[in-house]
Amino acid sequence: MNRLAGVTSPYLLQHADNPVDWWPWAPEAFEEARRRDVPILLSVGYSACHWCHVMAHESFEDQATADYLNEHFVSVKVDREERPDVDAVYMEAVQAATGQGGWPMTVFLTPDAEPFYFGTYFPPAPRHGMPSFRQVLAGVQQAWATRRDEVTEVAGKIVRDLAQREIGYGGTRLPGEEELAQALLGLTREYDPQRGGFGGAPKFPPSMALEFLLRHHARTGSEGALQMARDTCERMARGGIYDQLGGGFARYSVDRDWIVPHFEKMLYDNALLCRVYAHLWRATGSELARRVALETADFMVRELRTGEGGFASALDADSDDGTGRHVEGAYYAWTPEQLRDALGEDDAALAAGYFGVTEEGTFEHGASVLQLPQQEGVYDAPRIESVRRRLLERRAERPAPGRDDKIVAAWNGLAIAALAETGAYFERPDLVEAALGAADLLVRLHMDEHAGLARTSRDGQAGANAGVLEDYADVAEGFLALASVTGEGVWLDFAGLLLDHVLTRFTDPESGALYDTAADAEKLIRRPQDPTDNATPSGWSAAAGALLGYAAHTGSEAHRTAAEKALGVVKALGPRVPRFIGWGLAVAEAALDGPREVAVVAPSAADEAGRTLHRTALLGTAPGAVVAYGTEGGADFPLLADRPLVGGAPAAYVCRNFTCDAPTTDPERLRAALGG
Repeated sequence: MNRLAGVTSPYLLQHADNPVDWWPWAPEAFEEARRRDVPILLSVGYSACHWCHVMAHESFEDQATADYLNEHFVSVKVDREERPDVDAVYMEAVQAATGQGGWPMTVFLTPDAEPFYFGTYFPPAPRHGMPSFRQVLAGVQQAWATRRDEVTEVAGKIVRDLAQREIGYGGTRLPGEEELAQALLGLTREYDPQRGGFGGAPKFPPSMALEFLLRHHARTGSEGALQMARDTCERMARGGIYDQLGGGFARYSVDRDWIVPHFEKMLYDNALLCRVYAHLWRATGSELARRVALETADFMVRELRTGEGGFASALDADSDDGTGRHVEGAYYAWTPEQLRDALGEDDAALAAGYFGVTEEGTFEHGASVLQLPQQEGVYDAPRIESVRRRLLERRAERPAPGRDDKIVAAWNGLAIAALAETGAYFERPDLVEAALGAADLLVRLHMDEHAGLARTSRDGQAGANAGVLEDYADVAEGFLALASVTGEGVWLDFAGLLLDHVLTRFTDPESGALYDTAADAEKLIRRPQDPTDNATPSGWSAAAGALLGYAAHTGSEAHRTAAEKALGVVKALGPRVPRFIGWGLAVAEAALDGPREVAVVAPSAADEAGRTLHRTALLGTAPGAVVAYGTEGGADFPLLADRPLVGGAPAAYVCRNFTCDAPTTDPERLRAALGG
């Protein structure tokens, strides 16, 4: 075994038996490169990455390639999910140099960590115009040995260029009606009216843009915004990207029609989409949205919850196809013959028609990914449910995809928010309990005595890597949602502790701009700073949202001001690239709406009328509204101060922009006040 034995990252552990003498990212690796006077090979990937596995099998498990690497390089392996800061800095360099990026990411560095040659996947033999990995290694080694001055000059120029790259920060002015209307227009131009979603293939679930569309509709009544959100959600839910048997979403669709997914299932996608579908149901009452939200929540709890109560990062795309080969999608795809074997002739024919399974197949080797194509006629619901159950049972007999068991703080924060709200909306206390379990794990294991966050943990052991901005922001967002749902003010307190770090360690004190790493974090060649969404909300936008929500709960001017300064970048980028700053736009909608502050007081936590008012408040669609629930005179929430019962009955108080409505005891009046 190499130096990766004993680390907490499942991705790194997958390489612990490679003949490559891997090092984790550590100062000692760079010291070794200086001592030996050799360059660094930096290889970045993650556990559920298909092409990472392919390159590992082809090159890193090959003894001859490993021998060459061990002689001429110091090889460093990084899990991008554990070290998003390292990934971000070098991905920026890769994209600047090549115009594209992706994983596996392959970067060659000087011993001073300065990059000078870049790539992603390299094949074992020349292919499709790409050099082989061995050719790349030989070329880099020769350049290092014979043209050192040129290499160091290139590396220095790249670092200087990165240092001069400035984001288009829009100052401290809030985006207003004009910018949000321009963002909606921009999304409309990129919208695919035939298939839902935005842009072409590959097609990713646009979770953050959908949240913006739902909030924009709630605030303005825009039917176009709602239609784009509703149609996109329906197309995804009917497509192969959604697991029609077990619930939950795959990472993305390789085609424009959502038919063939890239089969890895990520916690963050499912947490974000669970919340989107729950919010779509809240806005429309859609039965499909209700079903998908609950099935996705159940998938997360059933297949991703760990023994410690947190949520694992991902399920692999690949699994054993029954012959010992690891094949993408083997767990999920079906042939007509497999349907007949599982169901018999009659029910197999029914299933093939219902789920779109064809003799030709929609995937590979005559297999089909299950979908729900638009159907003519009426299906027997109990019979369909029986077919679904039997197929799920038969699928469970197949070798399951591998699971990346590490707990990522940020993604668990997203899951906490989704499960807490979904549980509250659909009266599923078990889902709220699952959210509480994950929140408890984060407090016990990831937070130190100063409320500093560890990025990851595994098997009850906290990882060594410090939390980044998205960890503090997303966990605070999850805690704020949990506070609103449970009426337990301790979660508001914990959110405040995390946001204190955002204010003091991640925020530029002069401009209000945010950085992805703390001021006291490890110094890289550049301090990463990216306000645009990727697969998850950017740490910048997520922090703005959590700061805004906390300010609404507490009246804190410092948090409100920080949120508004952070939203300046949305004013600059929202009209230009709305697809890539969707969560920032959603937060801007909340800021423009207030957000509204709702206090619900009851004689006791178990009072039935009080619980009805509380649930009504949670179901309000006003963007970013915060809800405090407790007993008269309760000290858990600042919003409950000086909020008496009305005639001895539970009452709700709604305030917005320093103005409060008269208290109401009527759920219908409260619903009307919150757009529910």
